[in-house]
Order: sequence, then C-alpha cells, then structure tokens
Amino acid sequence: MTTTFDPDALECLAAIVEEGGFERAAQRLSITQSAVSQRLRALEAQVGTVLLVRSRPIKPTPAGLLLIKHAKMMRLLRADLERDLRELAPTLAHRARDEGRISVAINADSIASWALPALTPLVRDGVPLEIIHDDQDFTHEWLREGQVMGCVTSLAQPLRGCRIEPLGRMAYVAVASPAFAAAALDGRLTRHNFHRVPFVAFNRKDDLQRDFVCRAFGLAQVGLQQCYVPSSEGQVRAALDGWGVTVVPRLVAGPALARGALVDVAPGVDYAVPLYWHCWNLDSDVLARLTQALRDAAAQALAPMA
Repeated sequence: MTTTFDPDALECLAAIVEEGGFERAAQRLSITQSAVSQRLRALEAQVGTVLLVRSRPIKPTPAGLLLIKHAKMMRLLRADLERDLRELAPTLAHRARDEGRISVAINADSIASWALPALTPLVRDGVPLEIIHDDQDFTHEWLREGQVMGCVTSLAQPLRGCRIEPLGRMAYVAVASPAFAAAALDGRLTRHNFHRVPFVAFNRKDDLQRDFVCRAFGLAQVGLQQCYVPSSEGQVRAALDGWGVTVVPRLVAGPALARGALVDVAPGVDYAVPLYWHCWNLDSDVLARLTQALRDAAAQALAPMA
C-alpha cells in the first residue's frame, strides 16, 4: 500500500529547514507559526518518527531528508506542469509560488564567471531558481543529502539515483597587483618565496591555493599564509588592493589582467579544475532544460576535458 503525504505538510517541512526556523517558514508560506507546528506534528505522526533536530540551525533527521527530497521532486513536477499549461492555456498558468523554488548548488567560481548567463533564459521563463553556493569540492554534499536537485562540482563520483556528465575544465591563474608582485616577489612566485607572502583564499575549506602551489613547484604539501574573502570577485578586488596573491579563475581575472591592473605571477603554470554536473535521474522537462543550459554554456566557457 502506497502512503500519501500531504503536499502542504511536505512543503512546510522543507520550508522550516530552508528558512532556518518556524517563524521564517510561516512568513514564507503565509500561515501562522502555530499552523507550521501543527503540519509538522501531523507529518511526524504519519511517518512515525521525528523529522527535525531542534538544534541551531535546525537540521533534518535522515527520515526528514528523505521527505524533503520528495517535496523537491514534487516541485519539479509542478514546474513542469506550469510550463505545459503556459504553452497550452496561458490564462490557466499561475505565477510560480515561492515555495516551488528549484534548488541547485553551484560552486562560487562558476557563479562568478559562466553559470548565471546560462540560467537567465530559465528564470525569464518563470522557473523559480534558488542557487546555493559552496566550494566546488562540497556542492556534491548538498546533492547527496537531497537538499538540491543538481550540483556543479569537481567530484566525478556518481551518486545513487543521479546522473552525471562532464562540463569541462576551469583554468586558474595566480595573480597580484603589479606593485605587490614587484615588491614582494621580484615579479613572480618561486619555490623560495611563496611562503613569505599572503594568499587570499575563498574560505577555510578552500584548498585551491595550496594545490596550485604544489602543482606549480612539484611539492607534495605546503603551508601558506592565508586570509579569506568568500567571493571570487572579492578575491580579485583584494588582489587589486595589494592584499597578496590569489588563485582565481582566468575568466574572472581576465579583464584586470588585460588592462594591466593585475599580473600573472606564475606564468606557464597549467592549472585547471574539472567540473561535472550531477542531477537527479528524473524525467523532468525543467531539469532537462537546466542540464542543457549548463552544458551549452560550459562548452563555450570551459576547456574540454583532457
């Protein structure tokens, strides 16, 4: 016998986790906080187990994660229906509700360079996208937990119930302001001076700066002085202002390099990160369009896989 879950209760559960609490979930769903609690209690009673850990932030239990994933699958079905209705009878299609958002995780460097233009046609067509950003090594985890429907990641390991396709290789470059490069590096990084200068990393999970230096100088492991700016564009801004060296996508640093505001302090180093698109293996028109849009944009912006 198949169990049927109340769609409103499922959306309520997802909203509590996505918004980080009952009050914000109530505001998003335009209901009272008491109604949010009632829907959650009814769903937990139906499932027969606790669905949320009342921590800070609130976290779903394993059963809660499964139901949130189910709620997001239903969002895809609704998005497909909305699109079909617009084509057949435009007056019948309602404006997408906020709770119907389609969530994907994309690494910050792709957001800063090639991914957003790819998604613009979908947004203009009414697809309610939510983009979650993280380091390219960690977006995979969002998909594994069922919190997003797809992710751009550097990891090639497939997940159960998902499909994967290679997008291309994102090239990176080590840059600094001309004044900083001249004063601190005599113009370029070497295996003898990299440890003396600060590197601007994305966050504490970002190993890219260290990986680049290891690749550039054939080292197994290095320690770097690092400060953190959680934005690809912000890392470039910090380098322009003389904070130190930063390794960022060539697509992001290109304009500043072209006008001489930044210099390549490790010329000749070929460093690129392979990127992959993972998404649920579902027959969904919205998911297919999203996949095709990212595939086409990556083909234009990224280098082919080796």
